[in-house]
Amino acid sequence: MSPKKDLIGIENLNADNISQYLDLADNFLEVLARPIPIVPSLRGKTILTLFFEASTRTQISFSIAAKRLSADVVNFSQSTSSVKKGETLLDTARNIEAMKVDGVVLRHSAPGAAQFLGQRIDAFVINAGDGTHEHPTQALLDLMTIRQHFGSFKKLNVLIIGDISHSRVARSNIFGLQALGARVAICAPPTLIPLEIKGLGVEVYYNLDEVIQDFDVVMALRIQLERQQSGLFPSVREYRTLYGLTKERVQKMKRKSIIMHPGPTNRGIEIDPDVADSEKSVILEQVKNGVALRMAVLFIHAGGKIE
Repeated sequence: MSPKKDLIGIENLNADNISQYLDLADNFLEVLARPIPIVPSLRGKTILTLFFEASTRTQISFSIAAKRLSADVVNFSQSTSSVKKGETLLDTARNIEAMKVDGVVLRHSAPGAAQFLGQRIDAFVINAGDGTHEHPTQALLDLMTIRQHFGSFKKLNVLIIGDISHSRVARSNIFGLQALGARVAICAPPTLIPLEIKGLGVEVYYNLDEVIQDFDVVMALRIQLERQQSGLFPSVREYRTLYGLTKERVQKMKRKSIIMHPGPTNRGIEIDPDVADSEKSVILEQVKNGVALRMAVLFIHAGGKIE
């Protein structure tokens, strides 16, 4: 494919678009296994990671990916920037243009921020999470991990558990899984499910124990503990009792099923420690795949050449 300049979300990607990212990421896994895991594909390119929200894992993953491609990396966070002094995203965009960087990896609390920036600068923009909208590279690395275990998404049953209303990861995964032909369902307290969710074509469940045995992939989302203060669910303890991935609950799952989590995990809340570290868990595989997948994304959007 000839990709669009920016990667804003999964919603407008088709199966072929997604597969190109995943196929190239699989190739980069081989690069990462080498004694010297570096290729010169983006030598001379400069990538700016522009994070207005804290996210150590994602920012580090993108930085490592860029360096493995021999790009120069500049890391920027709000805590050390002039944004705290009143600089707007538009001001930042103009400064980026003046600095002549080649690509920007943006995380921002406002939905639509990545698109806003991409429309105003020549550099390509990769959305690393914009509010509750999307987090496309997280979904792509999740899809990559699922494909490694099952080969195909046809007839695959995927259950996403947790705070669907506030999860950009859930939205991106729903779009990607459906584009590839998987059946997608969600399970959560009614207060954590958006009213428009059925318009996305997903099945909705409220009782985890009644359905967990039907799914090949079970993905737990991080419970944002600050949400508990707003009364969206009675208590963390009750949430774990009804929706946590406990050892007893996981024993009901299919023999070859897998457990995923986009991280960081709240151990003992949405997932118990012995489950997170069990054979069914692919959480560390997701982290490993994240670097290869983000290498693929940067390579494609920077117009990298295969050496």
